[in-house]
Amino acid sequence: MSKYILALHQATMVSRAILFDRHGRPVASSAVDVPSTHLRPEWITQDPETIWSSLVRAAKEVMTKASISAADVAAIGIANQRETTLLWDRTTGKPVTQAIAWQSRISEPVCNRLRSESLEKEIHRRTGLTIDPTFAGTKVRHVLDTSSDIRARVENGTILFGTIDTFLLWRLTGGKLHVTDPTNACRTLLYDIHRHAWDDDLLEMIGIPRAILPEVRPSSQIHASTSKELFGAPIPIGCIAGDQQAGLFSETFLEPATLKASFGQGSSVMVNTGKTAILSKERLLTTIAGEIDGEVRYCLEGISFVAGGVVSWLRDGLHFIKRSAEIETLAQRVPDSGGVCLVPAFVGLGAPHWDGSARGAILGLTSETTIEHIARAALESLALQTNDMIEAMGGDLSTTFASLSVGGRAASNDFLLQFQADMLEMPVRRVSVLETPSLGVAYMAGLAVGFWTDLAHVKRQYVEDRVFHPAITPEARRQRLAQWKSAVDRTRGWRGL
Repeated sequence: MSKYILALHQATMVSRAILFDRHGRPVASSAVDVPSTHLRPEWITQDPETIWSSLVRAAKEVMTKASISAADVAAIGIANQRETTLLWDRTTGKPVTQAIAWQSRISEPVCNRLRSESLEKEIHRRTGLTIDPTFAGTKVRHVLDTSSDIRARVENGTILFGTIDTFLLWRLTGGKLHVTDPTNACRTLLYDIHRHAWDDDLLEMIGIPRAILPEVRPSSQIHASTSKELFGAPIPIGCIAGDQQAGLFSETFLEPATLKASFGQGSSVMVNTGKTAILSKERLLTTIAGEIDGEVRYCLEGISFVAGGVVSWLRDGLHFIKRSAEIETLAQRVPDSGGVCLVPAFVGLGAPHWDGSARGAILGLTSETTIEHIARAALESLALQTNDMIEAMGGDLSTTFASLSVGGRAASNDFLLQFQADMLEMPVRRVSVLETPSLGVAYMAGLAVGFWTDLAHVKRQYVEDRVFHPAITPEARRQRLAQWKSAVDRTRGWRGL
């Protein structure tokens, strides 16, 4: 009898494999870094072959660590960085583009054209998204606009499009499946979230041929099995899902009005809205959260392009620290940021601003400013961006929230979560398994193959690690939020000056 579920998370900077037992506990893990290339500061790509080989390597390493074979794995669940886009040859399976990263602004000219044609309201109504280079459809259009060779091959029917989930599923099954799921399809600007289908009008607006699109299937089902050659025996693939929605599932089980945040290279904040797709008036995204008992659930989402990435920048770019964990020690050496605000708008501002012209800034510097103040301001920026998004959610839903559930690697930072609780004036609950996307797809894959009997079974496995409660005065909170909002305003419109 198979003992484990293998969760594969292909994230922005790393491919991770985790084995989970029947209690939803991680028993072994492996991670392989995935580098990015910056053609310009805001044009970001990754090598698809490196993405693929890193994921296979992580999967094999974790099985070796646990001394198991493919026969011990009941199913694989796949979580992926969303919106990252590539095209590949239908016959050979070889990529014909780099993977254009979700943060990349390379398709800004496409977005400018769509805005100039006054399509924003109609696209928002159908997709729940704003016109922005983040989303996959604009990236595909950019490729077609800039490569006559690829455009000709698309017209000849020899090229396929996919986000990372689709590419990995194609490779894992030896080219048998060209499939995505609703949580990824809804991030393309090509998918009607109300009709649950690719939309011909959207395809015409953006200029994408339907023939290159994958089939859309439910996230949690037995999609196929891996090629025997990969792991020595076939393993059923029981789930594919966008990583943020997978994390939402593991933290909230899609219960209405529940709120979660995830801190990775970027950050995502989501609130479940149940069976209703609420179109945001506060410049948030309306997106598909997943399915429960065959019924689609929705959420509102805010994303920031840079969250934990600011810590990577302090480590690798400025060399303030040698290891990411050191930033918490630095931040705690000072009682506050000394009036310093760091706005990590390296490629623009995400929700609720959606301003590609903004650029990062450190404001409030004096001759008394130290590395510790900058480190603290950097960590605070993660929480302050989250605060902006949750404030917008409250405006859309005309409500306040009881608490925030948090996951992601940066959520191990106690200082960050305490500051988050202070800024939100609400409890912040850290889950015991921080790698929430992996746990989410493990649960969904396990449910698909009967590893767990039903949703109630997996709900009983939910465990919190710690709850952080607000601990500052309202006046201190007001002052810090006012500083932050002023700093954000000063970053806007910088590109092009």
